[in-house]
Amino acid sequence: MSYANRKQLSSNRTVPIVMSALITFLMGYALASGLAYSVVKQAAEDLKTFDVEDEPPPPPDEPPPPPEENPLPPPPPEVSAPPPLVRIETPAPPIQTTPVIQPTPPVTVTARPAPPAPPAPPPPPPPRVSQAARAQGSLPGLFSTDDYPQAALRNEEQGTTAVSLTIGPNGRVSGCNITASSGSRSLDDTTCRILRSRARFTPAKDQSGNPISDTTSARIRWELPAD
Repeated sequence: MSYANRKQLSSNRTVPIVMSALITFLMGYALASGLAYSVVKQAAEDLKTFDVEDEPPPPPDEPPPPPEENPLPPPPPEVSAPPPLVRIETPAPPIQTTPVIQPTPPVTVTARPAPPAPPAPPPPPPPRVSQAARAQGSLPGLFSTDDYPQAALRNEEQGTTAVSLTIGPNGRVSGCNITASSGSRSLDDTTCRILRSRARFTPAKDQSGNPISDTTSARIRWELPAD
């Protein structure tokens, strides 16, 4: 089939299709218009027979409450701008240097040794005795049986006590030293005690006749008394 024949055939088919579509549209439009008309007519009849009751007026609105009096906040303080910072160059303080004082070394003072003391002068020579001291009476006669020490009696002690006596210028015994013990301490102590208290001497004299100290010796014999 040629191209011209096919084009003519296609044109012949298009016309019936367009016609059928147009008919279908017109039928639908007529149907829709009829239904809409019936609906509008019924609604108009309903509106004619519907009683409309007036709604009661709404209650009056209550007046709004007065606005609360809020105190106005105080105005913010005025902020003043700080003065501009001015950098002042402060001179650095001078550095004070403290001199370091070296401690003074301790001074050691060495004391010189004291010179030796001069020797003491020799004691003056004792006065020369021109007359020796003499006992005024017998020294053994100053002792009696009653003077025998009780300790020596209990121990049956006896013996001879030798003494050295120092005679003062007043003729009294000022010192008594045992030169030979009797073997009994109680006998020796009793010998010196009695001679100091009882013995009397003529004091010794120097060349000028003045009384001076002198020494003399004595021996006292102790014997147990007979029963």
